[in-house]
Amino acid sequence: MMQQPSPANGPLLDVNDLVVEYPVGNKIVHAVSSVSLQIARGETLGLVGESGCGKSTLGRAVLQLRRPVSGRVLFDGQDLTAMQGDALRRMRQRVQLIFQDPIASLNPRRRIGDIVAEPLIIAGVKDPAKRKQLVDDVLSAVGLDPALVVGRLPHEFSGGQCQRICIARALVLNPEFIVCDEPVSALDVSIRAQILNLLEEMKARYGLTLLFIAHDLAVVKSVSDRVAVMYLGRLCEVGPSEQLFARPAHPYTALLIQAIPMPDPDVRPAETVPVGEPPSPISPPSGCRFRTRCPRADQQCSDEVPELRTVAPGQFVACHHPLI
Repeated sequence: MMQQPSPANGPLLDVNDLVVEYPVGNKIVHAVSSVSLQIARGETLGLVGESGCGKSTLGRAVLQLRRPVSGRVLFDGQDLTAMQGDALRRMRQRVQLIFQDPIASLNPRRRIGDIVAEPLIIAGVKDPAKRKQLVDDVLSAVGLDPALVVGRLPHEFSGGQCQRICIARALVLNPEFIVCDEPVSALDVSIRAQILNLLEEMKARYGLTLLFIAHDLAVVKSVSDRVAVMYLGRLCEVGPSEQLFARPAHPYTALLIQAIPMPDPDVRPAETVPVGEPPSPISPPSGCRFRTRCPRADQQCSDEVPELRTVAPGQFVACHHPLI
């Protein structure tokens, strides 16, 4: 697969032809198929697509929480797919995950101070006083008063506060890279803005690189430097955020953008919708996986798998008949 060119100083994360599959009985779910992408240091890459397209699976496979069938994940030049045991455990101090459901991801029987301190214990920080100081510092950084938080249980906090605790847990080891797996989808709209602003603040404060997974394109547009669009396990399009939203090249990207609600009663919603339902990842279509719902599909789309190719500076699309 054609890859996007590397940044001048080299990417922090380089995913090459990653394949992730799940056995279901005597069948195989093709969750991620030959995905390649790069993320530069300090960049936020937004990953969008419909539910079930493989976004979260890709994020977990990057962190080796789900081992890929094939492909490589290079983090700062080191192949995570070749690591095991202690080597992988040490590397995970540099890569962290913010889960989609902030409440479910916190142990309801443990106090907040212990939850946030647990990564430090696993990493071998033995001094209790140092652990306490690090926990207090990171809780303060995410806008929580340690004196009022550390001794309480998760059920005593709102969804937004629980997500701040989850962000603190992800930051306590001072990582370089964080996968944000739909970190605001379970929150109210007003709380979403607070968490998004907090992530931007933490990114600048800690020098973070982010993979931001979401199905809300409006959210992705507001936080991402570049956007990657995924459909049924494959990448459709990758490009700079403003450029991709202004001139989408893939029909699927254009349909997603048209579906963004406009807060204006005088703006009539677009009536163009994809045909039918998404195919099953157990038996994906031949050629282009979007062809069964695409109005531009022809025989070539059925016969050939489209590869990512350049259509504009920094913008890549996997489509035989792009819109630009």
